[in-house]
Amino acid sequence: MNHTPLPAWADIGLLPLLNILAALVVSGLIIAAIGEDPFRAMAVLFQGAFLTTNGLGYTLYYTTNFIFTGLAVAVAFHAAMFNIGGEGQAYLGGLGAGVAVLMADSFLPGLLLIPFAVIFSALFGAAWAFIPGWLQAKRGSHIVITTIMFNFIAASLMVWLLAGPLMRDGQGAPETRPFAEAAQMPYMHEMLGALGLVVPRSPLNLSLLIALAVAALVWFIIWRTRFGYALRAMGASPGAAEYAGMNTVRITVLALLLSGGLAGLMASNAVLGEPHKLVLNFTGGYGFTGIAVALMGRNHPVGIILAALLFGALTQGGTELDFEFQTITRETVQVVQGLIILFSGALAYLFAPMVARLIAPFAAKKGAPA
Repeated sequence: MNHTPLPAWADIGLLPLLNILAALVVSGLIIAAIGEDPFRAMAVLFQGAFLTTNGLGYTLYYTTNFIFTGLAVAVAFHAAMFNIGGEGQAYLGGLGAGVAVLMADSFLPGLLLIPFAVIFSALFGAAWAFIPGWLQAKRGSHIVITTIMFNFIAASLMVWLLAGPLMRDGQGAPETRPFAEAAQMPYMHEMLGALGLVVPRSPLNLSLLIALAVAALVWFIIWRTRFGYALRAMGASPGAAEYAGMNTVRITVLALLLSGGLAGLMASNAVLGEPHKLVLNFTGGYGFTGIAVALMGRNHPVGIILAALLFGALTQGGTELDFEFQTITRETVQVVQGLIILFSGALAYLFAPMVARLIAPFAAKKGAPA
């Protein structure tokens, strides 16, 4: 993408902030057009996301899902691949976690069972990304087409499994039996309560710490390893990487395996953390929203964490908006999310020329290009 070159701090920090502000301004105009006070609406959204009794816990719970899927998209982006299959890979990650628990929760203690299930979720997610990665590397198949197709295949597969072989005996709902208590990811309010800190109950669980650790690991892999360097080199110029002797087929497949594994890890939160059983549609569109999270976070783990927090706040705060206002519904909140995606994606560098002009005098004083 051609755009005005900017210092890293402006590109990664200032531009996304301006994009968010622009999206909120347009959202405020829409809210005003339907007859509501946009300032009060934004205040309710903020309070619902961070200041209500358990609002922060729910916000961080949703944030955890967005971190996993945002990281999955970002890894593929660094290799110049647009992985739209995060939804299906997360679905298969849930299947992996569910199968692991259903096989072993009758005899394994939680100390072993939870890591076992988390590993299975990553392996199943990675396995679901393998065929699109191999087709891209060996056959030149477009990664967007194959990953979209695999989303539909994953959804159909899960319907068949949960309405048949995995469905709980004696019930009609398409879901598995509840997991044993040993397979339930520890809740954060319980962990903090054991340390003497009293916090409200919420679905927030240990998966948040896993997500943050995984974000640090992704940063290390992408920017501090030979594989990460080769991945970024191939993403910048596949021809040059191949000329330099890099095995682009291997890098492509490994990048998609890593991406799929990260998406699969979402099951540690959305299945093991809550609702402690495998159900239909537990992915809830997180795989698709992860694309926006990665774009807004500029494919950097720190940016992705901040963008995931924003979308987590919109998800939780939107519930409060829907409850507080008759004319503001969940669909209105989706419009706000869509505007943020628009300004962070298609219009990501709309304000780049303006920012470049503003910071040019300061850059000139330091002798650095703007």
